[in-house]
Amino acid sequence: MRKQMKDGNTGFEKVYQMPLGKVYPLLVNKATRKGRTQEEVDEIICWLTGYNLQQLKELLDQPITYGDFFRNSPAPNPARRLIKGSICGIRVEEIQEPLMQEIRYLDKLVDELAKGKPMDKILKNL
Repeated sequence: MRKQMKDGNTGFEKVYQMPLGKVYPLLVNKATRKGRTQEEVDEIICWLTGYNLQQLKELLDQPITYGDFFRNSPAPNPARRLIKGSICGIRVEEIQEPLMQEIRYLDKLVDELAKGKPMDKILKNL
């Protein structure tokens, strides 16, 4: 793991190195606590990244980092660039670090799901 450089460039490395298998249940729990389903979270992840459900399940059983999960996304959805709004007080469309922006897109979509928004509105009316 790299230390933060003098220019402040690698402050996100800790997030990138987190195991996907530890982050995924947090995303699912966030949604299910609000009455949504794991299947809906999976649909969002697949929509965003281009992984299919079988690939996602296989990756969850492998020691892949969260950063590599996004770096290796087979077909990131072009519509993800339309995702707007704040997550943790930061506007996703203003995040300069490309990999962190991809991660925050997913956070924002799961937040919208947890707020009770219908799936079709989340994925089609960004």
